[in-house]
Amino acid sequence: MKKIAVLTSGGDAPGMNACLRAVVRYGIYREYKIYGIERGYAGLIKGDIFQMYPRSVSDIIQRGGTILKTARSLEFKQFEVREQAVENLRSRDIDNLIVIGGDGSYAGALALHKEFGINVIGIPGTIDNDLAYTDFTLGFDTAVNTVLGAINNLRDTNASHERVSIVEVMGRNCGDIALYSGLAGGCEYVLVPEIKTDFKEVAERVNLSAKRGKTSNMIVFAEGAGDKTELISTIKQITGRTPTVTTLGHIQRGGSPSNVDRVLAAQFASYAVDLLCKGEGAKAVGIKDNKIFAMDLEAALNEKKDIDKNLYKMTQLLSL
Repeated sequence: MKKIAVLTSGGDAPGMNACLRAVVRYGIYREYKIYGIERGYAGLIKGDIFQMYPRSVSDIIQRGGTILKTARSLEFKQFEVREQAVENLRSRDIDNLIVIGGDGSYAGALALHKEFGINVIGIPGTIDNDLAYTDFTLGFDTAVNTVLGAINNLRDTNASHERVSIVEVMGRNCGDIALYSGLAGGCEYVLVPEIKTDFKEVAERVNLSAKRGKTSNMIVFAEGAGDKTELISTIKQITGRTPTVTTLGHIQRGGSPSNVDRVLAAQFASYAVDLLCKGEGAKAVGIKDNKIFAMDLEAALNEKKDIDKNLYKMTQLLSL
């Protein structure tokens, strides 16, 4: 019987467990033996590989995180270490691998294919939505909804105290969490790393909104959008008001996956298994225009991500 191994790598994302569940159960339906690898590439190096069964993934569809756990492995960049990892697969007669993770995880998978011929399929699992080839990544929708819940709660206290509030969200290089949550939350200002913002202009708009009778303002700030301290200082200097700052941090990674992420997990997983059934490898699964598809893994990695400028413009127009 043919075999498929699966691992989760890099930062955890809601929906990874739902995806694991679908890989295991659909893979067994397609008459494969399924093996889980603990702690991503670190576990692959150590040989932490075990067979999984339908009951192995019971009662996990609603859980955030990943039951396989995840870790970052800098040593995996060494050829000799990757060679040992492949030996751990081949000693168990495994030549198919599904990797759930982001761009770093994809790069590791591509190396296994190019150097050793392992059939690898990448499933985009990252809350940042920073893989350009796919419209959405697994975990992004849940993370946005987590941020949106915080924005909704903060609006109540903002209005009561007439505050200027900054909500700092994840997004060192990609501002999609800030963009989508800011638009959905009706925030007055959305700051993202892809578009340089004049902090003085933000402060002056806060003053202008006050003249129009608006007593509270909400700013969503992606962590890579500039110097947060400078933003606070500029607003204080120009408006005379000291913004309150809420940094959501890793709370964005956790929580039960949304309906969107659970369905996406099942679609990604079944498509990945079907590709391996056809003998295809070095593919990245994604969703484009609401359709599941796959493309060459290396080409997917080489695509450059940019912010949706139409959505960004909409946040500006609707905040007037």
